[in-house]
Amino acid sequence: MKILPRTVLKIARLYQLADDNTPVKALRHLKVQTDESHIVAEFILNKQHFAVLYGSIIDEESIDELWPGRPANAEMLPNPLDSSCTETPFQGKFVMMFRIVPTKQRLDIHLSTDFDPSISRSLWQKHIKAGHVSVNQRVVTTPKFEVDETDEIAVKLPEQEQASAELPVLYEDDDVMVVNKPSGLLTHAKGGLSTEPTVAEIIRPRTSFASDTDRPGIVHRLDRDTSGVLIIAKTADAATHLQRQFAQRTTKKTYLAVTDGVPKLAAAKIDLPIGRNPAAPSTFRVNPNGKPAQTTYRVLAAADNQALIELKPTTGRTHQLRVHMAHLATPILGDRVYGKPSASRLMLHAHKLEITLPSGEQTTFEAAVPEEFQQLFPKVAVTPNEPGEAAHA
Repeated sequence: MKILPRTVLKIARLYQLADDNTPVKALRHLKVQTDESHIVAEFILNKQHFAVLYGSIIDEESIDELWPGRPANAEMLPNPLDSSCTETPFQGKFVMMFRIVPTKQRLDIHLSTDFDPSISRSLWQKHIKAGHVSVNQRVVTTPKFEVDETDEIAVKLPEQEQASAELPVLYEDDDVMVVNKPSGLLTHAKGGLSTEPTVAEIIRPRTSFASDTDRPGIVHRLDRDTSGVLIIAKTADAATHLQRQFAQRTTKKTYLAVTDGVPKLAAAKIDLPIGRNPAAPSTFRVNPNGKPAQTTYRVLAAADNQALIELKPTTGRTHQLRVHMAHLATPILGDRVYGKPSASRLMLHAHKLEITLPSGEQTTFEAAVPEEFQQLFPKVAVTPNEPGEAAHA
C-alpha cells in the first residue's frame, strides 16, 4: 500500500488543515509507515505535528493494533464529514487524523538524542555556542533553548581538515596503540571546537574509549609542538590500566631537548614548584606556592652555545620541562612562550616511554631522534636502551 505527498495534502484539506493554495512542499518531515492493509503518515504542517491513519478497514478499536507506536500525546481530530463517526471515508478507503501535541525539550538534548546521537551532548553544546545550529532559520547559541518536533532545525558543522602529517605507529595490539606524534599536531581539541586535525580525531576509528568525546583514546598528552611517543588506549579497560600508572607516576619518560644556552651544571635534579603565571594565565612559571615539580637532566653535548639535553620528569606538570629549563636561563630552542622563536619548531622530543601494558609486559617504547636534532648534533649518539629493556621503534 502506498500514499503520495499530494494525497496526504488532500486529506489535510479534507480536515481543513490546509486550503487549496497550500503547496505540497508545505508538508515537512513526512514519515510514512506502510503495511499491506494500512498506512501511518506523520508530517508537519503550519508548525503543527499531525499523523494520518489511512486504510481499507480502520476503526477506533483497532488504532493501537494498526499504530502500535502511537504517541501518548496524539489526539484524534473530529470527522469533518460526520461527527458521529471516527473514521472518514476518502477515495474508497478510510482515514483518521491525529494532532500530536508538541513536547518541549532542550535543544542540546534534542540534537544528541534525536538529530544525531553519534555526537555527544557536550559536543553539541559547543556547536550551539559556536553558532552552528539554527532553529526556524534563526541562529540559536543557547543549549537550553527549548524546541519541539514542529521546529525546523538546521545544522552547519565546520568541515574537518584532513591531517597533513603522517602519524607513524610504533606499536599496536588489541589494547593500545603507540604513535610517534609529529611536532605541530594537537593531541586533542582544546576544550572547544577545532577544525584542525588532532591525534584524537585521526585514531578515533580505532578506539572505543571515550569515542563520544573530543578525546577518544587519549590517556596522556604532549604539547602541540612536542614530538614523540604517545600511547593510546583502545578500550576502557586499557585506559584505566594506563591512567593508573600515569597517576601513580610508575611510568618512566625520557625526553630530548636542545636548549638555547648551556646549563652551568652538566647534570642535576631540578626540584622547583610550578604554578600559573597570573600575568598570562595560559602560561606557567616557577612559583613557591605552586605544585611540586621535579626534573632530572644531563647534558649529552654542547656546541655554539646550544646543548643537547636528556630530561627525565618525575612529575607531569603542564609545560614542566619548558618552565624548568627557562628558569635556568637555558630555554628550549624554538619555545615561543618561554624562550625565543629561534628555530623552525620546538626542540623537545618525547624519546622514550617505559610502561606496563595491559597484558602485563613492561615495555619501553622509543621514537627515533628527529632529523632537526641530528642536524645540530650529528656526531652525538643518544644512549641506547639499558640492558633488559624491550624497545619498540
